Amino acid sequence: MTTHTADLAASVLALKEPSRLEIRPRYEGSNICTWIGFKHVNYLVEEAVLNHLRQAGIAPGTVYEVYGLCTDIVDLDTRILHAFHIDDTAVAEVKPHRRAKDGELAFAVTLHVRRESLLKAVTSTVKVQLRLDPRGGATEPVPAALAPFTVDRLATAPGWTPEPVEVDLAADDLVKELTAGRNAYAWRFRIPYWYCHFTERQQMSGYLRLMEEAKDRLVADRGVSIKTLLDEQNWIPVVPHSRITVLDEARMEEDLYVVLTVESVFKGFTYDSRMDTYVVRDGKLVQTATGRITHGYAVIENRRDWSLVPFDDRMNAALEGRTT
Repeated sequence: MTTHTADLAASVLALKEPSRLEIRPRYEGSNICTWIGFKHVNYLVEEAVLNHLRQAGIAPGTVYEVYGLCTDIVDLDTRILHAFHIDDTAVAEVKPHRRAKDGELAFAVTLHVRRESLLKAVTSTVKVQLRLDPRGGATEPVPAALAPFTVDRLATAPGWTPEPVEVDLAADDLVKELTAGRNAYAWRFRIPYWYCHFTERQQMSGYLRLMEEAKDRLVADRGVSIKTLLDEQNWIPVVPHSRITVLDEARMEEDLYVVLTVESVFKGFTYDSRMDTYVVRDGKLVQTATGRITHGYAVIENRRDWSLVPFDDRMNAALEGRTT
């Protein structure tokens, strides 16, 4: 056993100890007034987990360069309790999730925000896999300490059973096939390199971007675009909960089919949508991810404050896929 692999055994034990990080949201995430969107809140969660790995001695760059192990977030389940503003400091704590299974890197992440006191702002469950990359040739074999977390292909169990889809792959318009008879919107997306990492695969942040875009596309298609509601009603969308689970790998420059299905409306204040993504590979439709997101709407009261509002007839009609 080399000194480095012996250290990794200690590092795996160190993952059981809580870690702490203070971090600010990225400026890019402040899109409307000074509030931070759900995507960038999830970026804070991601950075907290990466910091936890680094503090323990399992830095993503090192384990890739030495052992050919790609650090991938494969499940990200986040609830937002209080909004972040651009100048806020997030105080993140990461610890092993109490329901983590043997051979599973699962973490509980809590973000607090500094106000008059520390408020619990975000709770998240994050699962990580170390994906073995055969390209390039690693300088050392995978050490025994990391072997339980190492996989040959990314995939994890979703929080729900993905809905089976039967489509005619020979059809002229696969997008129409995927949305036929559903309260859904879909489009085809060529995966660019900047949605990927480790040279090959789409990463979790790429799915977060697509989940945000899917909402934007759906409401625009139904006449209630983000800009329309801002201009006419001073409304903005808010997200209290999102989850994305990787079911299989999506590769750079593949065509990814993204489907957003409106599943339910809760008491006229929030609605749940499911995002499913697919590629056509080896003559088959392969689902690469599934996710859910909850949206509500808030009226902007001033440059600092907003409050939730009930859906009006126009919004209810749009969510149901009908015209008023």
